[in-house]
Amino acid sequence: MTRTRVIAALLMAPLAILAILFLPTPWMAALAAVVFLAGLWEWLKLAEVDDTLHRTILLLLNLLVMVLMVWAAQGSFVLLQIIAVIGVGWWLLALLWLRFYEFASDHDTHARAFKIAAGTLATLSAWCALVLIHGGDQPVQADPAMGHRWLLAALAIVWAADSGAYFAGRRFGGKLFKGRKLAPRISPNKTMEGLLGGVVAGVATGVGFGWLAGAGASQLPAVALVAVATVMFSVVGDLFESLLKRHVGAKDSGNVIPGHGGVLDRLDGVLAALPVFLLGKELFGF
Repeated sequence: MTRTRVIAALLMAPLAILAILFLPTPWMAALAAVVFLAGLWEWLKLAEVDDTLHRTILLLLNLLVMVLMVWAAQGSFVLLQIIAVIGVGWWLLALLWLRFYEFASDHDTHARAFKIAAGTLATLSAWCALVLIHGGDQPVQADPAMGHRWLLAALAIVWAADSGAYFAGRRFGGKLFKGRKLAPRISPNKTMEGLLGGVVAGVATGVGFGWLAGAGASQLPAVALVAVATVMFSVVGDLFESLLKRHVGAKDSGNVIPGHGGVLDRLDGVLAALPVFLLGKELFGF
């Protein structure tokens, strides 16, 4: 499984990096919309929207909202910024949901409605954050490549944290924290050692990519701090997807990516991390 996972990652990563660095923001926004909506399709399945027609309608409604937001922006990114900040609030609320993990687990209509709303909030806010980061969060960007590099930095933090957690958990799991699990009733395989490894890998990657994106030496501590928050929220996103899967007894959200599962299995941390990275980037001004 590890070999398949690594090979799949090595095939996907160059394509993602090329798209991030070289696509204009409108094209990147369109590509991201396709990928995020594919993840939302799997989210809706985990929310027990089993009817294909119903899922298609919900997906098209989310696409319509994306189009309307772009149309309403008209050169101003205020609306996208508001949605992204709402997304940060949603993921803070998700922490409470993780604490009371049996909430909305009873397979009734109300449970399904909560999970559908959560999927929409997560998808739209992450998509808005991605567009803002890639575009430089300015209607006119003197050097668009800087925004592209910052988006790569944000995603690289999540990718590195995920890999760092995976390998640190396999190598050191149960040895440093006396067998303490991160969230045993939600995701029994996640360890505190894995979390620590993910934070170390994510921060190191964030500082390195932040420097490449143009952050000065005086800004790197702020980049490191934002990287910590980004990693922690990516873990929240990962755990929340695990919660959804546990509610329905699923192992993966899908099987389209060998060794990784479904699209949502690769996006769960990204959905939570991007709005947080954007907020931190704006607060610290790097």
